[in-house]
Amino acid sequence: MRTFEVRSCAGMVGAWLLAAMLAAPGWAQGVSAPERVVKAVFLYKFLNYAEWPAAAFPDVEAPYVIGVLNADDVAQELVQLAADRVVDGRRVQVRRVKRGDSLAGLHLLFVAAADSKDLAALARQAQANAVLLVSEDPRAVRLQSAINLVVDEGKVRFDVAPDIAEKAGVRLSSRLLGVARSVRTPAEP
Repeated sequence: MRTFEVRSCAGMVGAWLLAAMLAAPGWAQGVSAPERVVKAVFLYKFLNYAEWPAAAFPDVEAPYVIGVLNADDVAQELVQLAADRVVDGRRVQVRRVKRGDSLAGLHLLFVAAADSKDLAALARQAQANAVLLVSEDPRAVRLQSAINLVVDEGKVRFDVAPDIAEKAGVRLSSRLLGVARSVRTPAEP
């Protein structure tokens, strides 16, 4: 199992991880975090740096819903992380998604590497449902994923394609773009 040093991350990403680890029972500063935990923290924190259209929520009290496709370990960590927490006044729910499920009602969908072959079809559904698509495949941006998690030099990082998020009606904060490993511009393939 790969682990990642909490103190080795820099800037906002390090703050995210440190806050999550310190808030979780049993974690202490300097403790190595399993990859699934780091990914769950990223997914949860992405909610703070994205803006969905009002129509993406049935009412003002509707929760954010994070869908996780075939990554039960990440989903389990997210459930623990989101318990009793709110983002912008909304609770956060986690829904395990299976191939063929509707994306309606989701705000963010994480697609594990094992399901990358379905990214192009999922991207079309995500755009139709105002879903921020997050993946972990090196070809993800070409396949229309808005955010792609990558392991680079032993650290989980992410690449962003803000134009793809905007196609789904989701605006990404410049603060998120500022800490991304790379930001794709619309002219890039």
